[in-house]
Amino acid sequence: MSQLPFSQACMNNREPILKVLKEAFSSSSRVLEIGSGTGQHAAYFAPALPHLIWQTSDLAENHDGILAWQQAYPADNLLPPILMDLRDSVWPEGFDAVFSANTAHIVAWSLVENMFHLAGQHLPGGGMLALYGPFNYNGAYTSESNRAFDEMLRQRDPSSGIRDFEQVVNTASEYGLVLVHDHALPANNRLLLFRKSARAA
Repeated sequence: MSQLPFSQACMNNREPILKVLKEAFSSSSRVLEIGSGTGQHAAYFAPALPHLIWQTSDLAENHDGILAWQQAYPADNLLPPILMDLRDSVWPEGFDAVFSANTAHIVAWSLVENMFHLAGQHLPGGGMLALYGPFNYNGAYTSESNRAFDEMLRQRDPSSGIRDFEQVVNTASEYGLVLVHDHALPANNRLLLFRKSARAA
């Protein structure tokens, strides 16, 4: 077997994320993961959430790595990756939950907004969206490490960077996604939980 793509951050954060998802997705049945990356999160979460169908997705260049993790750690409820590019509006139907980790600060803000737009358009009333990563509050970094991380991101790609919590929440609400919980997680990260308003369904 070829060497699996590996992210130490995924190993470090998977248990606290899973603890939140077990409750947040307790009434969900089909989860679309946007930006599955290495595939580590999906390979860990799916068998621990056996009531769910977990659909991985990413750009095509990441599919081989995601498949490698699925072959190494197979689960009956874990599906092979589909192409998901937030630059277009193709969205698979039939999902009542969305999970995305470490994407909002990597992609351009217009793509974050499009993710909320598409989720708000396609999730049923009561559907959940879980968004993990670092966020700024009241325009300020929550740690010096986040400040340094943000500077690195913007040097690499000026359209990326740590997003402002208030802007994220306000944008989500424009598409019928209401913040229901802001979980503090290790290493100055958060897990934001949004519910699709029944009135917006």
